[in-house]
Amino acid sequence: MSINRRQFLRRAGIVTALGLGGSFAITGLRGKVVEAAGEAGYKTSENALEAKHWAMVVDMSKFKSEDDFKRVTESCVSIHNIPDFGNPKDEIKWIWEDDYEHTFSGGDNEYLTESFKELPFTVMCNHCENPPCVKACPTGATFKRPDGIVDMDYHRCIGCRFCMGACPFGARSFNYRDPRPFIKKTNPDFPTRTPGVVEKCTFCVERLAKGQMPACVEASNGGLIFGDLDDPNSEVRKIVSSKFTIRRKTDLGTQPSVYYLVGGEDHA
Repeated sequence: MSINRRQFLRRAGIVTALGLGGSFAITGLRGKVVEAAGEAGYKTSENALEAKHWAMVVDMSKFKSEDDFKRVTESCVSIHNIPDFGNPKDEIKWIWEDDYEHTFSGGDNEYLTESFKELPFTVMCNHCENPPCVKACPTGATFKRPDGIVDMDYHRCIGCRFCMGACPFGARSFNYRDPRPFIKKTNPDFPTRTPGVVEKCTFCVERLAKGQMPACVEASNGGLIFGDLDDPNSEVRKIVSSKFTIRRKTDLGTQPSVYYLVGGEDHA
């Protein structure tokens, strides 16, 4: 990449001042770097899990207590070296819980009870079919894989935060300061980040490459179902095809790959 952070910001500022719009800046600066990022990834084993379109179903009937949420969140934090800065201002989030109003804003049902609106929902990156974050990233640090996963190349991130502004789900976090001193126990098998880098859920691509399911799925006791949406025989496809599921902010056209199974105790 021949352009450094200072040069990029200067050019982006010029484009903005001239009123040429974001698409000009993105097209002019990305070049072949997007293609290169698309080839980036983790070494795969013979047992690597593959799919045409990875997707997740969140079965809310399985999240009955705070421990259910905590177990899932901590499984992600422990293996991905997610720092704990101790305050909401600097919080780094890969998977977390939020209430109905913030999770499904724009789809209000005036007849929902207050107790339901206050229920916590598990949220994460939606790995959209039409991810606006990928279009906004000028360096290819954020890219969509052929299997539908929206992945991150931390080395290409220049900290412009365009992807954060483009994401309508608030699924990205920015390291305003060095996160490494705030990691409780470092996992040597996963990279740590530096100041000025954006990060988010990646559906555990490093585990899929080894033939393992995402950590949150394994820890969820059936609350998170992960599989190939394009496979008619997969569990996620069967659920999405036969049960009532909802997705976040579908009116925006991003086509999230995370579905929420709601509305009853028995989803068998």
